[in-house]
Amino acid sequence: MALSFYDLSAASYLQTLRANAAILARGRSYLEEHGPTPDELTRFRLRDDMAPLSFQVISVWHHSLGALRGMQAGVFTPPPAVDDTSYAGLEALVAQAIDGVAALGEDEVNSLAGRTMVFRIGDREIPFTTDNFLTSFSLPNVHFHATTTYAVLRMHGVPLGKRDFLGEMRIGT
Repeated sequence: MALSFYDLSAASYLQTLRANAAILARGRSYLEEHGPTPDELTRFRLRDDMAPLSFQVISVWHHSLGALRGMQAGVFTPPPAVDDTSYAGLEALVAQAIDGVAALGEDEVNSLAGRTMVFRIGDREIPFTTDNFLTSFSLPNVHFHATTTYAVLRMHGVPLGKRDFLGEMRIGT
């Protein structure tokens, strides 16, 4: 059976989002016991020139649910300002993304394949097809920011491994 646009997008996003939610939950538990506080960690940067943990989680939300919304609208933009960048607020964003992506039906998502869209950043527009946007921009971004979230938590001692990052794999024949 061939992969569908739904399999490549929504199902992949859900796997990463659910894993990210579990990683954040484990991080909260560990940090509350060992420190720093979860809210302090939201400002942590792996390197001075990198965005903080809060931006990493916001980007996971934006490059999953926001990407699907952008494909629906034909326009994707950088993430909007998020008022609540507390650890709990970031966990809520991931939960919102899970609920939003899970609410989309397979036919609805599959109908997005092959459309034209743009990534609008300021006055500049970068043209894409939804297929190319998904495979060359959105999925790499969601995985980059999920990996960075994992790395920040792991660096602070949260007991995580590769299986935590992978989440629930879609196994079977």
